[in-house]
Amino acid sequence: MPRATYPPITPDLLLRAYASGLFPMADSADDPELFWVEPEIRGVLPLDGFHVPRRLARTVRQAPFEIRINSAFDQVVAACAESVENRPTTWINTTIAELYASLHRLGHAHSVEAWRDGELVGGLYGVSLRRAFFGESMFSRATDSSKVCLVHLVERLRERRFALLDTQFTTEHLKRFGAIDIPRAAYAKMLEDALDGPDLAFD
Repeated sequence: MPRATYPPITPDLLLRAYASGLFPMADSADDPELFWVEPEIRGVLPLDGFHVPRRLARTVRQAPFEIRINSAFDQVVAACAESVENRPTTWINTTIAELYASLHRLGHAHSVEAWRDGELVGGLYGVSLRRAFFGESMFSRATDSSKVCLVHLVERLRERRFALLDTQFTTEHLKRFGAIDIPRAAYAKMLEDALDGPDLAFD
């Protein structure tokens, strides 16, 4: 039986998918095809319940990294797609990288970056839509670099009065910061509330 074909995913379709609770993934970096994901249980990081472990808070105060916003978006995505010891496979393929680069140019995808001595050593990226931010991936090449970026992300979202930080799934790592699992219906209500308002400036 021939495989079903679907129209190509465009930046506009991608934003509409996020607004409906969907996000794309690939089976692997080598697989050119994408599929839509809508988890029964969704991970979110409540902005008013964000917890910074004491040791990390000390690191943030010491400011070992220069934090930049959107200065090397494509580099951050490429670093997140790299195969590393604790993440031998990735779901970020060329199609995803190109799609999010397009969203970045439209002002809807952003990176938070940690730099040291002129070198990119950590970062994260995600999508902003109205009062919601959808975290996609992060990477670290220096101790605590991605964690420091996460702290700066949350501070930025709070300052700009965002209502939702979607982590898609939870991990033990994210749970240490206060991430929780919620049912799809509860997430849909949170998303609806976050989309009820203007597009907030991220950068």
